[in-house]
Amino acid sequence: MAEPGTFGVLSRVVDALLGRKAVDPVVLDLRGLCAATDYFVIVSGTSNAHVRGMAEYLVSALAPSGIEPHHVEGLAQGRWVLLDYVDFVVHVFHPELRDFYQLERLWGDAPVVAAGDADGTGAGG
Repeated sequence: MAEPGTFGVLSRVVDALLGRKAVDPVVLDLRGLCAATDYFVIVSGTSNAHVRGMAEYLVSALAPSGIEPHHVEGLAQGRWVLLDYVDFVVHVFHPELRDFYQLERLWGDAPVVAAGDADGTGAGG
């Protein structure tokens, strides 16, 4: 299990995105499946502007805690924004691209940590 701090940060990420009306949040536990990161946080927006706005808000919400992305892709277009925080990667999708790429299916072996379970307690679903 990841250290409690990781679950706290994941919970903050999901809460921040839900506060900006994120659609269908999913957290995938990639530990043991991927050497590049431990978790994927996947959400959808309803438009390019919504996707950009959620991504920009998340970056600004985490920055005061010293949590800044190592790498950002797709922000200008707003179709699929990738925020790489090393230990976790946030994917903010336009619904059409989320359906097309189907990361949840691609990483089907990864346990799902539901948005309501991002604290790691095992409750919720």
